[in-house]
Amino acid sequence: MTQALPPVPSVQTPEWLHTVAELDAWLEAHQHLPLALDTEFERVSTFYPIPGLVQLGAGDSLRLVEPSVVERSDRFREQLADPASVKLLYAMGEDLELFRHWLKLEPAGLLDLQIGAALAGAGFSMGYGRLVETLFGETLDKSATRSDWLARPLSDEQLRYALDDIRFLPALYEWVMARLEARGIPSAMAEETRRFADDMLALMEPENWYLKLRGGWYLTPEKQGVLKALVIWREEECRRRDRPRNRVLSDNGLINLADRLPETTGAMAAVDDVPAVVVRRYGEHLLGLIRDALAANEIPEPLIERPLTRPQQDQYRKVKKPMAAAAEQSDVPVELLAPRKRLENLLRQNDPQALQVFATGWRGQILAPVLDDIKVLLENQHE
Repeated sequence: MTQALPPVPSVQTPEWLHTVAELDAWLEAHQHLPLALDTEFERVSTFYPIPGLVQLGAGDSLRLVEPSVVERSDRFREQLADPASVKLLYAMGEDLELFRHWLKLEPAGLLDLQIGAALAGAGFSMGYGRLVETLFGETLDKSATRSDWLARPLSDEQLRYALDDIRFLPALYEWVMARLEARGIPSAMAEETRRFADDMLALMEPENWYLKLRGGWYLTPEKQGVLKALVIWREEECRRRDRPRNRVLSDNGLINLADRLPETTGAMAAVDDVPAVVVRRYGEHLLGLIRDALAANEIPEPLIERPLTRPQQDQYRKVKKPMAAAAEQSDVPVELLAPRKRLENLLRQNDPQALQVFATGWRGQILAPVLDDIKVLLENQHE
């Protein structure tokens, strides 16, 4: 991929929206344009991200806004939640989490341009700075990435960094959409952004977080029920204390507790990765959770995914081969066309009908020439 776009003018003097009225008026004046959006935040010793700055762009109009202004704007909340209002972000995962906690809403109408750029042929999971350098010929200063976004006043380097994070998004959006339309998959970015957001937000629920502890796959279903109860407790405790998960109890500690099932605090103290301070502070409560979970005998649904068996691994390689060929032919990353988790689920379900997820939307268009071959491979597996 070579440089494809003209340079984007830099901003010499940052402009702020100081009041809710100014923010609402700016949003109203630019409502016909896609809204470029980014946030800066702090999250070193807290569970929840703390907003430090909001950056907005529409066309060549770029603005900075204090979080205290944004959170009081009903107009901003409405636009963020409006599926008909296009919002442009890049690698939006942490922004999603921030908006959910901070503004108590789930954004809609989002387009993740990192996903879009990958679908447009830029490469899988490309960093923003590298993509900007490739397409626009400009090297961004990333020295302010880990700076303190809660301190005031912000430095010139921070302001330049913050504006650079949105300055290229409108032009990048036009480039991505032109490429997707030329490839015949104009809706692919929106489809994949929704899938990513839905999957991420579902896993953020306390009752689903146990599924992220992939190392617990070997536990029996009953012990996975204990693990789920312990994970829910940790999620609630972290939220209550606003502390990072590992500052309360590590994933390995939770898995080891569910595996060993200690009946006394003495036995709990001998469990690997369970610090003494955890035993002193939470020991009796955790023992009660373990007893209650064992008595309830509730088997989680779904269970944590097991690694593929050797025959399944062989079949995985066979099924992925035509998918990879289709991805190469269309110049889209196979990691997006055939995500490992989805492909593994296809093989685990032992049901050729599960292929339907690969036969619809933009995936169906790209995989259409090889779907029959994949069906034959799956049917042979199930004979």
